[in-house]
Amino acid sequence: MMQVLSGGNLGALGNLKGLDTPFNIRTYTSSLILNQQSRTLGEVLLNDPAVRTTYGFANYSETFVIRGFETKSGDVALDGLYGVAPDQIVSPQLYEKVQVLNGPSAFLFGAAPGGSAQGGNINLEFKRAKNKPITRITADYTGSSMGGGAIDIGRRFGRDKAFGLRVNVAGRRGTTSVDRERRHSLVAGAAFDWHDPSKHTRVAIDLDYENEGVNAGRLGVFFPYRSNSSNPIAVPRPPSPSTNYAQPWSYTDLKYIFGKLKAEHDFGDHLTVYVNFGALGGDEKGNYGNTTIINTQTGDAYNGGTNGPDQVTNESVQSGVRSNFETDPIKHEVNVGGSALWNRDATGYASTTDDTRQYTNIYDPILSPLPPPETDISGNFGKSNLANRKRLWSLFFSDTVKMFDDRFSLTAGFRFQNIGINTYDYQRDDGQSINRYSKGKISPIIGFVFHPTRHSALYFNRIGSLAPGLTARGNVVNKGQIFPPYATIQYEAGVKYDTGHFTTTIDVFQLNQPNGVNIPIGDSGKQLFVLNGTQRNRGAELNINGRILKGLRFNGGTSIIEATQLNTFDAPTEGKRAVGVPGYYINGNLEYDLPFVEGATVTGRVVQTGHQWVDQANTLRIPNWTRFDLGARWSFVVDHKALTARFGVDNIANARFWQSSFNGYLIPNLPRTFKLSVTADL
Repeated sequence: MMQVLSGGNLGALGNLKGLDTPFNIRTYTSSLILNQQSRTLGEVLLNDPAVRTTYGFANYSETFVIRGFETKSGDVALDGLYGVAPDQIVSPQLYEKVQVLNGPSAFLFGAAPGGSAQGGNINLEFKRAKNKPITRITADYTGSSMGGGAIDIGRRFGRDKAFGLRVNVAGRRGTTSVDRERRHSLVAGAAFDWHDPSKHTRVAIDLDYENEGVNAGRLGVFFPYRSNSSNPIAVPRPPSPSTNYAQPWSYTDLKYIFGKLKAEHDFGDHLTVYVNFGALGGDEKGNYGNTTIINTQTGDAYNGGTNGPDQVTNESVQSGVRSNFETDPIKHEVNVGGSALWNRDATGYASTTDDTRQYTNIYDPILSPLPPPETDISGNFGKSNLANRKRLWSLFFSDTVKMFDDRFSLTAGFRFQNIGINTYDYQRDDGQSINRYSKGKISPIIGFVFHPTRHSALYFNRIGSLAPGLTARGNVVNKGQIFPPYATIQYEAGVKYDTGHFTTTIDVFQLNQPNGVNIPIGDSGKQLFVLNGTQRNRGAELNINGRILKGLRFNGGTSIIEATQLNTFDAPTEGKRAVGVPGYYINGNLEYDLPFVEGATVTGRVVQTGHQWVDQANTLRIPNWTRFDLGARWSFVVDHKALTARFGVDNIANARFWQSSFNGYLIPNLPRTFKLSVTADL
């Protein structure tokens, strides 16, 4: 089975083949997820040369950096809908496909509710029952003592196999390869689908549950890079990959119930009407130990505890009409529709004060008891009060015209997006709005594809996006202030080659985004969050996926990015590189089927990332880093049942490095990790 596909779900434009799209898009399949024993979405995307994974603000949420801009875990789409996928940590076992689209996607998917996804979109597709029945059981073990398993059952029933059912249950629990860090994960999903005898009507229903937990989990290190005589400016050396400076009382527990309903009907061969509805309810809680360096030479630091229960409720819908017709000699594919998303977020907040800070060391941790939670309370501690409501709705239209035997296609269209936000003082329980706005903007698209040959394409796109304005967060004097929505415009051109078993894409791009930064207020020790200039990202990308020779497969490539700060009104930062954006990424994943052992495959992966600046003035940086992974699998038959045994080692050299400085946090890399699994197809 192919592990990386070309093309995918393009939202308003529907499902398209890679050669027919004016975008750089790749899809990683469930086969890759299973063979690489991926535990989180971030581990799947470690294969992508345009994506790097870091953590969110003071929590365990995975954040994805695409083309130098972040895509938050809460802005991952599910079957083309935002607001339905679990927030913070996504377990990949429920999904048939993980799709990555480089570049803004507001026309295609609408505005992301969390305000990110300006540099790229991630979209998940559920597993579905296929004509061939599946009963698959997997047992797995991950160092140092995490065990788990999964059950995957799929059947089709009835006349013409019209009814389908796919059930997936997967779980893990134990200690990771980081000292004292314990994690648990449980996901369960049921996917139903039905079609009429003519297959003109199709209905799919998905019901899912996910619970993710982390205890004593190691987060990033905040590095204020202030200088004095005893603590000169310097980036601290990273701790040993297995060293855990997290406090034993830190934890998070995430529970989500989510699902969706999709219905389509074809009126003949030229008109399709569809509706896609999804919803999510989430309950998030935890104590988070935020570590701040106070001496870069010795590693002395302090922990500040933060408790932030959060409840989120989302409903999301998209509906539209797709039609195709000819006005000789031109073919038209017209898409008309609209979408809406409703979000309600309730939170509480408590944190330690300066008097209750717990001092530690990132190289030789000092463990302390839980500080009193009542030291600094915003809101009703232990209870979540209404924090904000969001309503995003849009209308879209596009027409793709094809000529000269489909060698030439031009897509033009627009999406009118309206963003409405009400914010509330969650320190009170009166439900009174303290800030609100409603803004609308048109996001256009122009895409061009030309096929010089049957297996190649030249393409160009100009696509815009719109996102909710940035919100001042953290320890700033204007905390909670919402800034106006901002737009991103991208220009991209590229060339593709696709033979079916081998694909390659080369592109160049440019896109801009306003900067949000915390600036000090004199010598008061306080900070103010402001929009300060623009970040312009220019770059080039190469993606290669598929079979090179018989039995030899490769997926990977490289990204080169120049992320520049412009119009900062600050001489030390003007024209300097953006914080946390490497100059290049390199990925290479190689698989080789051993000719002398039937069913045996050896794998190797290298991931390299260029150096990253830690400060806006580009005086401090973390060096480039390289990670090597090795693995093997063997598929064989026992008593007419297919079995596959897998063994893998991530970071085989146990290399020590800071893997990211994005958002001002230094993220240590994971240690050498052993992974074992056995799958039986019954």
